[in-house]
Amino acid sequence: MNRNRSINPQFEVLASIRTDPGCVREMNEDCGVHVQPSNPDWLQGKGTLTIIADGMGGHAAGEVASRLAAEIIGRRYYEIQADPTESLARAFIEANRSIYDAASSEAQLRGMGTTCTALALCDGQAFIAHVGDSRAYLLRAGRLNLLTEDHSAVMEMVRQGVISREEARHHADKNVITRALGTTPEVEISTLGPPLTTRVGDTFLLCSDGLYDLVEDSEIERVLLEARDIHEASERLIALARARGGHDNITVGIVELRAADQCAMRASPVTRDLKEVK
Repeated sequence: MNRNRSINPQFEVLASIRTDPGCVREMNEDCGVHVQPSNPDWLQGKGTLTIIADGMGGHAAGEVASRLAAEIIGRRYYEIQADPTESLARAFIEANRSIYDAASSEAQLRGMGTTCTALALCDGQAFIAHVGDSRAYLLRAGRLNLLTEDHSAVMEMVRQGVISREEARHHADKNVITRALGTTPEVEISTLGPPLTTRVGDTFLLCSDGLYDLVEDSEIERVLLEARDIHEASERLIALARARGGHDNITVGIVELRAADQCAMRASPVTRDLKEVK
């Protein structure tokens, strides 16, 4: 778990990232990182950044794609001189091109790609960029709200009124995505706009489909409300998905905005996926 108070004196940002290969797949093609720059100017101007990516392509290719997405977006978001929304979008575009070029130049990486969902918390606002079917949720006032819309074949059918959201959960094509980073030279990036004004007590959850395919939103909500802290919540959510078969890699990133005085003097475990930008 990581914490940060510098971007707002009224609250701390606590983050927990957990990723698990699941019960079936030998390799973990997911990647999850939380970026908290030690550079005070970057922290003040761009805040913290949480990224979840779910790679595809088989063998090592999916792992390469998700890692590239997290590394490039995690670096370029801070380097690009623009507001958070534009910085996220441009960082996604650069990651898409880099992954596509790598896949085009190396035979063993051909066809690789990755979903990606990123959350930036800066100056009391939340900014989200998104491609694919990894998701971002917000728990506020005891209710879980989905902030992103899957770029998938079944969600397109839902939008057209062909099937219901409940039918989409069990549809044979539920994991067929319509957008990904790296599969085409250009990709449309979805951003949350206008940015969301944050409140003390807000809890954001980013996850790959390995979680929500097997765990209902109502169950995610209950775990977030009942767990002692976000580290326990991420562990319980992964354990629940594994108990139901864990047929895919499972990645959970939880970010909580807590009143600063509630966090004082409390020790926090560090997750192995935590990253820091210098």
